[in-house]
Amino acid sequence: MQPTLVAVAHGSRDPRAPHTALALLERVRELRPRLDVRLGHIELNRPLLGDALREARGAAVLVPLLLGRGTHVKRDLPAAAARAGHLRIRIAAPLGPHPLLVEALVERLLEAGWSPATAVVLAAAGSRDPDAAADTRRTAALLAERLGAVPVVPAYASGATPAVPDALRALAARGHHRPAVASYFAAPGRFSAACAAAAPGPAAAPLGDHPALARLVLRRYDEALARGAGGRRELATA
Repeated sequence: MQPTLVAVAHGSRDPRAPHTALALLERVRELRPRLDVRLGHIELNRPLLGDALREARGAAVLVPLLLGRGTHVKRDLPAAAARAGHLRIRIAAPLGPHPLLVEALVERLLEAGWSPATAVVLAAAGSRDPDAAADTRRTAALLAERLGAVPVVPAYASGATPAVPDALRALAARGHHRPAVASYFAAPGRFSAACAAAAPGPAAAPLGDHPALARLVLRRYDEALARGAGGRRELATA
């Protein structure tokens, strides 16, 4: 029997966020119908991760619906796994950075009306963890490479610098007066809305249930299983 895939969303007061996560997991189930796929939230929404784990049996892989390394990936998920002593648990890497995320970012930008040669601010939530900032910078570099010599500046809604408005002003000083904002958020919420509102040009929607994200969720699940196949260690993070 395959281990249960437990997708771990952050949680949000925006009622659209849990619906977005559920829509993404429906795409995952369509790609792999026989796999037991469940959702757990770190906070704010039900089911909470602890409740989802209590209902699972046997083995599980936690796949964070998070876009980089940070406190939730490094501490909260291992702590939740340790409390679920009845399960054999592996923890997958966060979704980002990865080329499949870049694929989704490009499509969201195009949907918003982005045109070639238009600069982009990659708007992320932000974190005080330096690894999280490094992951966002890596995604910005991958996006710039994909868009073709277009300036792509990582910026943040909170917890890190530069803030999105500051990045937009810096681009304007370089002659880019209507840059686009790429929404580096898994789901709608307060931060993604604030970043979009600051955009002087096109503002892309959050990644949401983009098909590339569904493929990436399964990629992270398979990678976690492959890491554990050669040894006895059950709990592994990237």
